[in-house]
Amino acid sequence: MIQIKDKALAEAIEKGMDEFLQVFIDAYLQEIGGQLTAENMSKLNGSQHTLLAWHFFSTEMREGGFVQLIQNGYGSYIFENPFAKAIKQFGALELGKLIYKAKEIYDPNKKELERETSEEEFNAMYVDFEVFDELEEHYFNIEEQQTSLIAAYVDDHIEDFGNVIKE
Repeated sequence: MIQIKDKALAEAIEKGMDEFLQVFIDAYLQEIGGQLTAENMSKLNGSQHTLLAWHFFSTEMREGGFVQLIQNGYGSYIFENPFAKAIKQFGALELGKLIYKAKEIYDPNKKELERETSEEEFNAMYVDFEVFDELEEHYFNIEEQQTSLIAAYVDDHIEDFGNVIKE
């Protein structure tokens, strides 16, 4: 079980919801050696995978949207796993709906979206897949509220996300 130090958690809570969630994410990343692989996936439970997927999703969205998320190898982790359903169970209903809508674009275009590209081809994908733009804009409008719902769920079900230990 992933161990979370109560002192680190208390300090993070004072700073805000993003920092609170980051304590868990940092512990997961440390447990898997910084990179998710087929060999280390079993080190995390379903709730932990959902939170880690949310981290990858939100980070990639802020940096480059759906095209970058998929080009950086997270397409199958987000769209081919029950991430959307699980995040809805966390209370982030709007985010779950958004993921399902993006999956409708991803599925028929998976081969094109995941192919190796040059920098020029990668940049051209933003034009080719402008259909993601509206979803990305919607994400940025709901991000803070959905993150708050996720943080509240983690707080209410903390035992599913890590074993809090006293230092």
